[in-house]
Amino acid sequence: MAFGATGDPELAYELGRITGLEAKAIGVHVPFAPVLDVNNNPENPIINIRSFGEDPAEVARMGVSFVRGIQDNGSIATGKHFPGHGDTGIDSHNALPVFEHGKERLQEIELVPFQAAIDAGMRAIMTAHIAVPDLSQDRLPATLTEKVLTDLLRSQLGFEGIVFTDAMDMGAVTRTFPDGEASVRAVMAGADVILMPSDVGDAVEAIVSAVESGRLTEERIEKSVNKILQLKEEMGLHRERRVDVNKVPSVVGIPAHKEVAQTVADRSVTLIRNGGNLLPLLGTRTARVMSVSYQNGNNPLSGRYFDARLRQTYPRLSRTSVNRSSHPAKYDQILSQAERSNLVVVSIYSNFAGQVELPEETVDFITELSSRNISHIVVSFGSPYLISEFPEVQGYLLAWSSSQVSQVAAADALLGKFAITGKVPTSMNPHFDIGDGIQVGSKGEVDGR
Repeated sequence: MAFGATGDPELAYELGRITGLEAKAIGVHVPFAPVLDVNNNPENPIINIRSFGEDPAEVARMGVSFVRGIQDNGSIATGKHFPGHGDTGIDSHNALPVFEHGKERLQEIELVPFQAAIDAGMRAIMTAHIAVPDLSQDRLPATLTEKVLTDLLRSQLGFEGIVFTDAMDMGAVTRTFPDGEASVRAVMAGADVILMPSDVGDAVEAIVSAVESGRLTEERIEKSVNKILQLKEEMGLHRERRVDVNKVPSVVGIPAHKEVAQTVADRSVTLIRNGGNLLPLLGTRTARVMSVSYQNGNNPLSGRYFDARLRQTYPRLSRTSVNRSSHPAKYDQILSQAERSNLVVVSIYSNFAGQVELPEETVDFITELSSRNISHIVVSFGSPYLISEFPEVQGYLLAWSSSQVSQVAAADALLGKFAITGKVPTSMNPHFDIGDGIQVGSKGEVDGR
């Protein structure tokens, strides 16, 4: 979504270019990207910020640019998760999501980016472990459904590349069929590569048995094998089987690539709420500023770069962190300290993997900041949808990820070191619409008005 927030397909091309170059340098020729899901469901716990956004045309525009970037630089783009995982509210790692809409809706929204990427020459696709009953007339995962992988993808959309399954050890599949049977059904449906079965031996044995019994033909197996071998030949893997590890440092994580990442992070910062024209901050060095980081998981980097950047301006910065297991007494303590502060910055490092809600204590703390008129801003280093938990928040800034460049960008944006220009590529009624984003000039521009 950070790339969607910039609105610049050239940056999506750069994402593909750098991904392709760095992946190939370490011997990875098929990065499983881009995500082409249209995320139009704020309750989606597994796509969320992995999507370029909610507008099918924009997701298609960004996705096609990424595909060209990665394939122009020697790697294979893999669009996922076909036929579209964006409008679901269940994590397919745990259970089977069901797409409850009809074929017309699928054509108008979910399939738009996939069709555009196929037309642009995308070489691979990954399946979604979601049920699409209006297409398949059953509630089996699309990965195991011929009407989705063959009739829709191959025949109607004209895709001729390689079809990877999503990981076969995910709950949406394992709760439906035993490992070997699921692998056989995926091949029957039209998959070329069975990715991550729980037991590889069982999967191989089941496929061999299916051929021996006539359930699968040798020709069907050979068709997929030939496609895979042809792709390897095109990439020269029969001539050059190894990468030169000595060349990795000259390609991976080089300053030029990091510079692009910082540019994207800066341009993606999006301001949704700016009560009292809080931003840009005055940057008074003697101000009592308090930084509270909510850490979802055990990421030791959460807040490290953000707070370090703030401390360059606010040497008296006090910092504390909370997480899902923090005791209520901890919140009482930091609320008491917040009342003695000139500004409270709450940074939320929320990943998207199956957990979209914040703990009640965290929400109550932010709500109390509003009710007590304590000057504050919430920075989301992840999901944009969190504002629904604290709609009265004074300031709300979106930084999209917990990476170092995003943390630096968020701190610099607060301090007015560059103009805030991002526009949110998704919506959440009534809190924001697609394209919303308060534009704020840099400190010099604001001071010089």
